[in-house]
Amino acid sequence: MDLLLILTYTAICVVIFKVFKLPLNKWTVPTAVLGGIFLIGALIFLMNYNHPYSEMSRNYFVTTPIVPMVSGQVIDVPVQGNQELKKGDVLFRIDPTPFEYRVQALEASSLAAKQDLERALELQRRGVGKQRDTDAVTAQVDTISSQLAEAKFNLANTVVKAPTDGYATQIALRPGVRAVNIPLRPAMIFVNKESMVHVGWFRQNSLLRLKEGYEAEVAFDGIPGKVFSGVVSKVLPVMAEGQVQASGNLINASPATARPGRIPVYIKITDPEFAAYADSVPGGAYGQAAVYSDHFHHVAIMRKVILRMSAWMNYFFPFH
Repeated sequence: MDLLLILTYTAICVVIFKVFKLPLNKWTVPTAVLGGIFLIGALIFLMNYNHPYSEMSRNYFVTTPIVPMVSGQVIDVPVQGNQELKKGDVLFRIDPTPFEYRVQALEASSLAAKQDLERALELQRRGVGKQRDTDAVTAQVDTISSQLAEAKFNLANTVVKAPTDGYATQIALRPGVRAVNIPLRPAMIFVNKESMVHVGWFRQNSLLRLKEGYEAEVAFDGIPGKVFSGVVSKVLPVMAEGQVQASGNLINASPATARPGRIPVYIKITDPEFAAYADSVPGGAYGQAAVYSDHFHHVAIMRKVILRMSAWMNYFFPFH
């Protein structure tokens, strides 16, 4: 864009010198050069500050790691990768045999304990039994009932279901694998069916020109030559570089905390044309974004031209 402005200004100067037959001397030429430096520099400064640009923007989506509530051998995986699922659809099944045995054993124990309780109550009514004996049997019945409820809960959770609408992706789970109830070892990754969020990462110099409601545009690397209009839906109030968690360490000026960081800005793509490409834009797709503020809005045309030039450059392999 800088070169385009310089060439345009040069062409205008040539025309002016030819039409008005201005002499080329030590006054006219330096005046034209200095005027160009001032004019082009001012335009670029106004554009960069008032209409921020980010060469880093991306589609983000939420995933849920599927960790079974119980551990056991997988016997069935009925889902296919990237298959649309509803909440409650079966993802996979764990061998229920040991859990069924546990339920049966506790049901038998529960039945025996209830019979003991009935006898204790009968003896107490006859004046032969004691209250403490009845209380002990009652406690035993309650304990076994709780254990039975837990066993039934574990048995039900041998069938692992979809937590929300969405789909499981990159499924590597197969029958015979032992699924374990360890958070660090999920059996699947489930992608929740939600609208993806496009986030542009802007330099902090542009903070005063990043407001909700401002016009925005996005160009995806995977869709060369296309620029989609949108709007700034949210400017996040925090950045990762300032995050602090409770620990035994004091904060210091380490390289990690010394980085200025970038401001995350949510951009909602409103362009009707994007609907034709939405299914072909994967989660995590990379792109570029620009925000057009209300200040010096007429200068925004320069930023729009630059973004479109960058979009056409995406026909080549990326230079990132």
